[in-house]
Formats: sequence, structure tokens, C-alpha cells
Amino acid sequence: MSMPFPTPHADDETPPVRVLLADDHPSIRAGLRLLLETAADIEVIGEAADGAVAVQQAQSLRPDVVIMDARMPGTDGIAATRQIAQASTGEVLMLTTFDLDEVVFGALRAGAAGFLLKSADPQELLDAIRRIAAGDGVIAPEVTRRLLRTFVADEGAPVTGTDAVTASASGRSPGSPASVADGTERAFGELTPRELDVLRALGRGLSNAQIAEELMISLATVKTHVSSVLAKLHLSSRMQAAIHAREAGLT
Repeated sequence: MSMPFPTPHADDETPPVRVLLADDHPSIRAGLRLLLETAADIEVIGEAADGAVAVQQAQSLRPDVVIMDARMPGTDGIAATRQIAQASTGEVLMLTTFDLDEVVFGALRAGAAGFLLKSADPQELLDAIRRIAAGDGVIAPEVTRRLLRTFVADEGAPVTGTDAVTASASGRSPGSPASVADGTERAFGELTPRELDVLRALGRGLSNAQIAEELMISLATVKTHVSSVLAKLHLSSRMQAAIHAREAGLT
């Protein structure tokens, strides 16, 4: 789901990626800050020890990326991610020691733009921050295969958003083929053919650069289409769009 990209270099014309750290362990925040401060193109602008403070900090500081721990006292990382994604006050990279399904899927459904384990290499984390700030999504290799296997569209696939509401209102089970088909026809009917192509590509885990190459359009055009897809489907992140596409059988 992720591919290595050349590491960008900071220059006078490119502002640094502004990062907010949210973790309840001071030592982990300190370690992350030390690591991120080694990169000239990344700037730590704030820290939070729990989810509620992270939401407040995101609102006031407007970071490019929020590095969010999953499990914190009070408002946990997944709930905080949902609030930040809904308010569009930053892109969230979930960074946790837990690769349990409920954490992975909960984070992505909440609107996280990426998911990494704390065991990730430093360069992997730095690259993930840059990619998310550029509009791409990142998933830890350790959970990618499980994620794709879980969201292969079939009769037992879970659905959320428009499809879940449709199924509930109609009395059908959320995973039934009829509910998925009906929800797809209604929700995706607002998308243009090109936006549907972009949604399919998101479902396959392609980055913006890969989508631009495959569809032979500019990177700026890809970003415009992605934004339009998210707005029309009432989604908070490209990861939610990817899940939506796979659940609807578009990939």
C-alpha cells in the first residue's frame, strides 16, 4: 500500500511540515521530538498528553500532521482522531504499539490518514509524515495484508457511512449484497466518471503520484478530484474513501 519516495529537502520556499505530538508518555513525546528535529523540513509545534488536549491543540495550532497514540487516558486517540478529522484541523497519523484489528480499523474509520507501529524505523516515520502532509495515505506493512483481506467486498464485508445508514433504514443487514449495491448506486451516482476512477485507485491503495501517472493527469488535478470525492461522499480521509471503495466492490 505504500511505496518509497525520494526524501524531500527543505528550502527557503517550502515551509516545514508542522507536527503536533499526542501521547500520554512524556518520554515518548521527547523521543519523537528529538527524532523529528533532525529533519530540516519538519517542525514540532506542540504536544498533548491526552486526546482532549490534542483536539484543542489541533484547533488552535492547525498542524499539518498530528501524530496520535491510540490509547490515552480520558479521550482516547481514536475518538480524538474522529473529532480532528471531522473538524479538518489536521491530518492524523496513528502511531501505536497495538496492531489489533479494532485499533487499526477504528483509526482508519475515524479518519486517520495513516497508521504506523511505534516499532517503525525512524526514516519510515519521517517519510510517512511527509507523505501524509502531501496528501497521501500510509499504512504499516505489518497490517496492510490483513487490512486488504478484511475489506475484500463479499457478503460478510462490514460497511459504514452511507451504506450502513441505508441498510439500517431498509431493515437489511449491513453486509448484504443488496444493501451494498443500493448504497453504491445512490452514493457514487454523484461522482463524475473521473472521480470514480480516482476512488477506485484509492481503493487499491495508490498514492496521488501513482494515480496521476495511471490516469495521465496532473498531481494538482488528482488532489482536486480526491477532495471532491471526500466532500461528495461525506468522508474525512482518503483512507475512509479506500475502505468505502473496497466495501462497495469497486476494486
